[in-house]
Amino acid sequence: MTNEELIQETFELAKEGLGNTWPNPMVGAVIVKDGKVIGRGYHHKAGQDHAEIDAIKNATESVEGATLYVNLEPCCHTNKTTPPCAQRLVQEKIKKVVIANLDPNPHVNGKGVEILKQNGIEVEHGILAKDGEALNEVFFTSQKLQRPFIHLKMASSLDGKTSLSTGESQWITGPLARERVHVLRSQHQAVIVGAETVRKDNPKLNVRLEGYSGPQPLRIVFTQSGKLPKDALLFTDELKDKTLIYTFSPLSFDFPKDQVIQITSLEEAMKDLYQRKLMNLLMEGGATLASNFIIENLIDRITVFLNPSLIGSGTSLLGDLGLSNLEGRPRLKNIETNLIGEDIFISGRLT
Repeated sequence: MTNEELIQETFELAKEGLGNTWPNPMVGAVIVKDGKVIGRGYHHKAGQDHAEIDAIKNATESVEGATLYVNLEPCCHTNKTTPPCAQRLVQEKIKKVVIANLDPNPHVNGKGVEILKQNGIEVEHGILAKDGEALNEVFFTSQKLQRPFIHLKMASSLDGKTSLSTGESQWITGPLARERVHVLRSQHQAVIVGAETVRKDNPKLNVRLEGYSGPQPLRIVFTQSGKLPKDALLFTDELKDKTLIYTFSPLSFDFPKDQVIQITSLEEAMKDLYQRKLMNLLMEGGATLASNFIIENLIDRITVFLNPSLIGSGTSLLGDLGLSNLEGRPRLKNIETNLIGEDIFISGRLT
């Protein structure tokens, strides 16, 4: 097998950890000795073995003299719950390490490679690097920008409406698209909504997939006025301890102080979320909140579920973006499209 084929296999292994590794990246590893694969592994969950260690433990024979393929540079720092991987590879007498991407984490970022080289291990990196960065877009973006990666999910009719003028919005999209939304929630650490969504829809923002046993996302509410319905599900249900409120004004009701954060800017909120190690957030509404985040360049990916129906007068998908000409309008890139039932799925990077 070629280096590219083996790195591609590390990508597939890494995906096995999707939704479970935050705030860590998804990483897969393959160990090859005398032309055959003797070990495979991946990072299953934050706090558990990294991919390299998992592959070593799964190896069918001694890894001494073997080549290890991994999609992200082996870590070398000790300010985490798991031991550093670069030093373990030295200890195991690995002969060569082939890497897709250097780690953007400033605690690593080339230092792991340097340790390997200093100890006589041959290193090759940059194999399918663009694909590797796309796989871990959340980790790369959050590390480079020092803020959470924010994925805006929207659903609308063909003419860009999210509800009737009466406020009725359930359901714009079909059942398969709604199921996909729950899959998206399961892959993110938290779900964000604005105050108006809480008032109108009283959402639970939890994962309701048949047979799902993974963690429920945090629920995050942004409010300008601090005026929220105290009996809303987000503040009273069995997951109320997993609700955070970011407010520009004092809150209108009593809620645990450690779950209410008064802010003066969205930037301040991003810093607080990042310090909480919340790197992967899904925003589900509403129009004003989403528009403000777009204006502040805080949206990294947008996914739209577009139903082939018409509403006419109703609530628009977004509010004013303050555009003075068409040339300056935000555009998606690296776009993916497909059909989910009768709904059109469109997803792309905004930053």
